[in-house]
Amino acid sequence: MYEQNNTQPPDRSAAQQDAIDINDFVFAATGARLRRLTLPDGEHWFVAADAATQLGYANTRQALLAHVAADCTRSLAEIAQGVCTADALRKLAAHRLQKSMKMVNLKGLVRLVNGCTKPACEPFKAWVSDVIQTVQQQGSYSLEPAPGRPVPAVGTAYVMPEQVVEAIVRLEERNLYADEMLAAAAGERNDLLRQITDSQNRMADALRDIAEALSRPSHSAPTPGLTAQQLLDTWKKRHLLVTDDVHTVAAVLAPALARGEARYRVEEIAARTGMSQDRVHDCLRMLLKRGCMRQIGCSTDGAPVYVLP
Repeated sequence: MYEQNNTQPPDRSAAQQDAIDINDFVFAATGARLRRLTLPDGEHWFVAADAATQLGYANTRQALLAHVAADCTRSLAEIAQGVCTADALRKLAAHRLQKSMKMVNLKGLVRLVNGCTKPACEPFKAWVSDVIQTVQQQGSYSLEPAPGRPVPAVGTAYVMPEQVVEAIVRLEERNLYADEMLAAAAGERNDLLRQITDSQNRMADALRDIAEALSRPSHSAPTPGLTAQQLLDTWKKRHLLVTDDVHTVAAVLAPALARGEARYRVEEIAARTGMSQDRVHDCLRMLLKRGCMRQIGCSTDGAPVYVLP
């Protein structure tokens, strides 16, 4: 087992020390690779898919949701933000790292490994545990390869022509710009859809008000020469005034109804008759139910408007 490191020698300059480092840990038993990214502050992040595949997880995302806390996993784009220089992009491209990849820190890697219960994965789990422990203690990991197994030449695992690396860097920059443009277009589209929805809602409300106004029947003109007493006598003959309270309320409304419209609030009728507002309300409901009058709306002061049917 060994660590393949394509980073600069220890005597590199201060400017280079600010760059990210990328290492490939190789499990000699199978040749499986575990890629690690080290930030300038020394924090380590590992490619979740590298470990999840060797641990037998069918879906890396589901494995992370099931076993790794949210604060232990981030996307490569989030991790590389602020340190993603042209040199860093070349390193990412050389190690086939994409910004959409999910990464886990040391704590997340431990949880991902511990979540695997498959016996066949025990050798790989033991090796990862060894890597984690050594990295925590020494900050790096480097062991001799297993006997009888060839060691790949350092720096040859992911060699790419300079032109290809430059093309990948330019493509990554274009992808980032395209993502920004798509996000802006999506925001404008959502604003436009919201404005259209608001306009449609206002139009629907206006059409509903018009429909209600058209469907509301206009009240009939009063009978010429009809008096309040004649109106009360007609109601009594038809047995529409079933109680004295109903008759009392009807007597208040009759003069105005005979002229065309009666506009009284419940409080006004209660004050004129000495009855409670609840009782006045019940009497008005009785007059409406028995067809003595009908309500066609309310006046500007909120008083109900009653007319003869």
